[in-house]
Amino acid sequence: MDEIDHQIIALLRENARRSFQDIGDRVALSAPAVKRRVDRLQDAGVIHSYAAIIDPAQLGWNTLAVVELYCEGRMPAAQVRADLERHEEVVSAYTVAGESAAVVFLRARDTEHLERTLERIREPPGVIRTRTQVVLSTLLERPVATA
Repeated sequence: MDEIDHQIIALLRENARRSFQDIGDRVALSAPAVKRRVDRLQDAGVIHSYAAIIDPAQLGWNTLAVVELYCEGRMPAAQVRADLERHEEVVSAYTVAGESAAVVFLRARDTEHLERTLERIREPPGVIRTRTQVVLSTLLERPVATA
């Protein structure tokens, strides 16, 4: 990847619907040259999808929580993932080093919805407990840098 690839990625991160012509105008390439580079970036797995970034609050998902998931013994990560995938409220989940087995980010409509979701997340055998922090406000949230 060269500097132009990084510029193309940055422009697509700002607006994935940006035209190849517009990108080309900004990086001094023709639209077909930009398309070839984007295709190459996709083939290499650098760009793996395009998405609409929405405001969850506009859809009624007003509560964000960070949940530490504690499991007994050596509960396999694949099992933890399978258990969490069933819940539409789970935004992302990560295995971590430390006392907890995983850290889970989830969204709920309100605290009652959050409580019901936590009860369901704790149901599978092997899940011992959860520790939850409710996010009050977002201070900073940004995508991965291209450089």
